[in-house]
Amino acid sequence: MGADDKLEAKGDEFTGKVKEGVGNVTNDEGLRAEGQADQTKGHLKEAVEKVKDAFK
Repeated sequence: MGADDKLEAKGDEFTGKVKEGVGNVTNDEGLRAEGQADQTKGHLKEAVEKVKDAFK
């Protein structure tokens, strides 16, 4: 997994956690869902990179 890809995936996860937290505090279901989606996006990016690394 490239360092840039790993950093981007972690950034998506972090951004998602922040959005989800703000959504929880402000009772904003849309922001909460967006945060969860960003976290999932980060997890998927990590998984894709791990699969790529496995086939190198």
